[in-house]
Amino acid sequence: MDTVLHNAKSFQPPAKEMCSACLTPVYPMEKMVANKLILHNNCFCCKHCHKKLSIHNYSSLYGEFYCISHYQQLFKRKGNYDEGFGHKQHKDRWIQKDKGTDEPDVSSAQSP
Repeated sequence: MDTVLHNAKSFQPPAKEMCSACLTPVYPMEKMVANKLILHNNCFCCKHCHKKLSIHNYSSLYGEFYCISHYQQLFKRKGNYDEGFGHKQHKDRWIQKDKGTDEPDVSSAQSP
């Protein structure tokens, strides 16, 4: 019988897929994918009420998952998707330009 010896340095075990929620390995029998994120079935739950979700009854925002009723409730609370979910509004992130800042300051220019 021929024995095949593998160089220990060349053998690499397959990379383990990690759960995006709990950061532990996910095995094929407990794996699910939502919004391109790999999760355990048990880790796929509403951020607000921790109810277990399915691929047919969830909504997501900023990589966080919600049951449909809490997603709608949190939106209605503030009337927008940012404040209702504890984030800063996009309009607050915009840089507002002062009038006249686009023109160069000529008062400090020196004449020859």
